Amino acid sequence: MRIGLDVMGGDYAPESTIQGAILAQKELAPETKLVLIGNQNIITETLEKEKTDSSLFDIVHTSEVIEMGDHPAKAFSKKKDSSIAVGFQMLKEKEIGGLASAGNTGAMLVGIHYSIRTLSGIIRPAIATFLPTFSDKLTLILDVGLNPDSKPDVLYQYGIMGSVYAESVWGIKNPRVALLNIGSEESKGNLVTRSAYEMMNESKHFNFIGNFEANEFFVTEEADVVVCDGFVGNIVLKEGEAFYKLIRKRGIKDEFFERFNFENFGGSPILGASSVVVIGHGISNSKAIKNMILHTQDMARVDLSEKIKNAID
Repeated sequence: MRIGLDVMGGDYAPESTIQGAILAQKELAPETKLVLIGNQNIITETLEKEKTDSSLFDIVHTSEVIEMGDHPAKAFSKKKDSSIAVGFQMLKEKEIGGLASAGNTGAMLVGIHYSIRTLSGIIRPAIATFLPTFSDKLTLILDVGLNPDSKPDVLYQYGIMGSVYAESVWGIKNPRVALLNIGSEESKGNLVTRSAYEMMNESKHFNFIGNFEANEFFVTEEADVVVCDGFVGNIVLKEGEAFYKLIRKRGIKDEFFERFNFENFGGSPILGASSVVVIGHGISNSKAIKNMILHTQDMARVDLSEKIKNAID
């Protein structure tokens, strides 16, 4: 299995991405080969500087870079030899089983829509992310920003995709799926969430446990997957990030609070794409890049996109 890494993507690329690749290579499964996509001269020079054998990786040369400030659609269409565009072409041709990038998020989303496309039957893909609980378990929440407005049938599909992820990647049997709402009663919420509740409550496609209130995040293990639209999910995610910054600013050191650090997760998967795609934070350091690569491997190993496709079918 081959996993692609956009070496040129990120605020601190290519140094941080290559350093992260070196760290990840030591932990990847023996059957996994990491493909470094970017300027070959820079890659080989940096590997040499880091005293790392370049033969440990496959290197695919590209001559262009989609910068963080570039217009996503225009850059993707014009910069055909960029690391992101070439990475998606390799995904499309099944030369790699997954693609990880901390580069231009908009360009990554354009690549999904215009190159590999979404899975047949998927109404809207979703960005998923992870929130810690008091125990070692995590809660998967989706969507966290891709679709600010989601109809009930889209939220229903999020439940399917989230359930497949939790079962396939985390190994949770019959994962518990909840709907983020303003109250636990089924009558609570706006028109969309009430309608979504009715659909999800009758589902045989996943284990729906009802509504989930925001004050249950972090302190309970009631749900393995929490579903919401991208507007609400993004606010939840940003508040979690703000909470972590506040803790750090006040000099509080605690093992639980450190689990809010995005570096531990590396990147967010795009669920519903026809291939495995993981998007990292632009400010990713080597540790975050390493974890993004390992996460991409975990998803590709279980053929997550195919499992989601079968569940939707």
